[in-house]
Amino acid sequence: MHLLYCDETNIEERKGDFFLYGGVCIPTDNCSSLSQRIDEIRKSMNVPTTFRLKFLPAPLGMNHQAFIELKKSVIAAAIEAGVKLLVSVILHDIATSPDVARLNAINTVCFHFDCLLNRYESTGLVLIDRFTYKQIDSHLAEKFSIGVTGLPHTSQLRLSNIVGFHYSAIGQSHFSSLIDILVGSLRFAINAHTRNQQQNLATASSILKGIEPLFFREKEGSPISELSFFFSPKTVRVADYRARYEKLKTFLSADGVNTAQSIVSG
Repeated sequence: MHLLYCDETNIEERKGDFFLYGGVCIPTDNCSSLSQRIDEIRKSMNVPTTFRLKFLPAPLGMNHQAFIELKKSVIAAAIEAGVKLLVSVILHDIATSPDVARLNAINTVCFHFDCLLNRYESTGLVLIDRFTYKQIDSHLAEKFSIGVTGLPHTSQLRLSNIVGFHYSAIGQSHFSSLIDILVGSLRFAINAHTRNQQQNLATASSILKGIEPLFFREKEGSPISELSFFFSPKTVRVADYRARYEKLKTFLSADGVNTAQSIVSG
């Protein structure tokens, strides 16, 4: 079995920014050792047991460089444990609203998780980071009972490899901290590019090189599968928006995050 812990970032509507939703796929055989390893990392860095570790802020009294090393150690532990990162990004200019973008991204990431479970010949459990939205309970119930709807090749597809959809929150598991660190890191790198933050580009490059091994490839040496990094929507008809996607794809590729998906004009 595999667990998928999910979280989102860049939720605030801002032209030129990408909303990002992601999940970490963790093999249950490695859950115990990974959780214990993160415990050890926290203890070695004197992180209080009650501190809820996220991408930001740092624990009280920890300097910037030490906090970077803490997050690098957690990411390295995830790589060693065979964790895979599934991501969907959409330009805020295209998204109807952050809430709709989130719900659509949950559909996408869960569908891709189900596809990945086919590759692994495994089953999985999805744990969604808790957020405020009236319809979220019914939405998750629909994911379990019906699956996803409106796909190009079928009107309805049951996610038969996924045995449940539940909530999670920071502090309830080290894996909630892990996905927050990863989506926060990727957000930092992408925003450095889209916002032309020249002072952050070197850090962004280091981040992308550090998380690149977490992305799933269909075979060694091939580009990153769109199951693992997905540009949404599948077709981008407006030339200006399409150019933003193409520039992001090129930016990511420069530091090893070489995505297989083409940016299609329709």
